[in-house]
Amino acid sequence: MKALVFESPERPIVADVPMPAMKDTEVLVKSVAIGICHSDYELLGGRYIIPISYPVTPGHEWAGEIVEVGKAVKGYSVGDRVVGECVVRTPERLHHFGFSMDGADREYFAVEAAWLHKLPDAISYKTAAMIEPFTCGFYALQRAGGTNASETVVVSGGGPIGLVTAAAAVGMGARVIVLDPIASRRDVAARIGAEGMDPTSESVIDQVHDLTDGAGADVVIEASGHDASLANVFNYVREEGRVTMVGISIGRKVPVVLGDIQMKNLKVNGSIGSPGVWPAAIRFIERTGLDLSPIQTHDFPLERADEAFAFGKDPTGSIKITIVPE
Repeated sequence: MKALVFESPERPIVADVPMPAMKDTEVLVKSVAIGICHSDYELLGGRYIIPISYPVTPGHEWAGEIVEVGKAVKGYSVGDRVVGECVVRTPERLHHFGFSMDGADREYFAVEAAWLHKLPDAISYKTAAMIEPFTCGFYALQRAGGTNASETVVVSGGGPIGLVTAAAAVGMGARVIVLDPIASRRDVAARIGAEGMDPTSESVIDQVHDLTDGAGADVVIEASGHDASLANVFNYVREEGRVTMVGISIGRKVPVVLGDIQMKNLKVNGSIGSPGVWPAAIRFIERTGLDLSPIQTHDFPLERADEAFAFGKDPTGSIKITIVPE
């Protein structure tokens, strides 16, 4: 079968590999849609947040169909449509699926049934490939205490995580502002029900305050990890507001006026991953009918997955690239 393999740092190839062996506690899944994440580029560059080794097949944002069921598996059948969590535990260690173990960027893969969730009929395979990043945005909002139709939420960063966070906040009823310097990403923000603003504009802080009667946003989600965004995050939030940091910024130091936390009496949280929220996030997408397709800007077949990664390096040309094996 075909698989995308990172042979070594910066060496992605599409190769013929053997069909996977399957344990009694596993199911065999046929890949239908797999998203490319910024973390996949970290893996490709040899700088992922946990130790990894090569060769490795990426792919942790996926949806697929069960084609075979292990003898010890209960609750799943051939033909079930499923997604799977990516931070998973085996008896030996904590794994990141698609990083410290081979992922879904191949035609078929074996996976522990305990890591899976069934898809409602109303959620397409392609939308389901967005569930993993969506859970991260959904969890970031939960860390901020949630939101509702009475509130304004500012999401700083219009990449995939920022946009799914914005979509979740829209689904919760809030007025949502997405800050991103790239016009095409602001356009996508508008298509999912948010308002886009350019954070490089000198008046952006004033614009946020003008829209909130001078108060500032109730909730600010920092979703870019960029220095300028991190430095300004407290400027957008109102007194007694909530801030959640979800954009990854590791090993860098950024000047920030920490005194604003006390002067504004803020609640500030960090957020990483999406522990414990997958069932709720899947129900949320199903019941709200959120359309995440504007975020999915480009599709590539598995045979051209290496080209997809090269294409996605330009952030102005795409937002979320989806690998579609068929």
